[in-house]
Amino acid sequence: MQLFLLSALTMCAFAANSILTRMAVDGGHIDPAGFALVRVGVGALVLAILVALRGGRLPLLRRNRIGGAVSLAVYMIGFSLAYLTLDAGLGALILFGVVQITMFTYAALTGAAPTTRQITGAGAAFAGLVLVLWPDGQGSTDPIGAGLMVLAGIGWAAYTIIGRTSGDPLAATSANFLLCLPFMVILPAFMGSHFSLTGLLLGALCGGLTSGLGYALWYAVLTRIDGGTAAVAQLSVPIIAILAGALLLGEPLSLTLVLATALVLGGIAWAISAKSAPKDRR
Repeated sequence: MQLFLLSALTMCAFAANSILTRMAVDGGHIDPAGFALVRVGVGALVLAILVALRGGRLPLLRRNRIGGAVSLAVYMIGFSLAYLTLDAGLGALILFGVVQITMFTYAALTGAAPTTRQITGAGAAFAGLVLVLWPDGQGSTDPIGAGLMVLAGIGWAAYTIIGRTSGDPLAATSANFLLCLPFMVILPAFMGSHFSLTGLLLGALCGGLTSGLGYALWYAVLTRIDGGTAAVAQLSVPIIAILAGALLLGEPLSLTLVLATALVLGGIAWAISAKSAPKDRR
């Protein structure tokens, strides 16, 4: 039960990232590049302070630290730039679909293939996402934006896979954010920047709380679940974000959304309750 609650809290933090980003960027309070920079900068600061207060050290020179920082940077940059042309729903579908496919492919290549129950549960959950997020045909999908979101999905999947070997979630996440920060400075240089106090506050909240602490919690959860479960669980994030958007931002809530939510959550419950595949399974 504790693991389920921690996983649910983490998914809510991830969904909150989408809500805060919509409020800041879609509301015109800050540009995507500036938001990403503030998000990573504040997250790095908050996490470093917590590590220092705990008396710990930042593992900046660990073997997998560069991979964690680079994959986080790829996700942040791809995510920010993609939402210049993609709507939020389609972007979420691409992002978490790619995450799921990447993590299942990695598991299969490393000899830890997902079980039939995990695959069917993931399929049901993904079908729910397609149902609620599929574009309505009124406009075409920008191929550059879609490609950037695919890149972001691969980056987040890699960040998740690397996180499963993290010994100290808080210190590892703090080190990743610090090493990722220089990459974020590139965005305003190419795109320019505009911001307001509201935009800065939303970026700080997203960086320090729902991203920084949320990612540290995710790293802690990852050491206790298998890769297939981690992949499927993240499919709940777009649904949580849409429901929160309806409650907090007044976005429409349709019967299709309700049915899709049941399909996604049912698929996740089915996959998560599956037993792990045997180690000798190929």
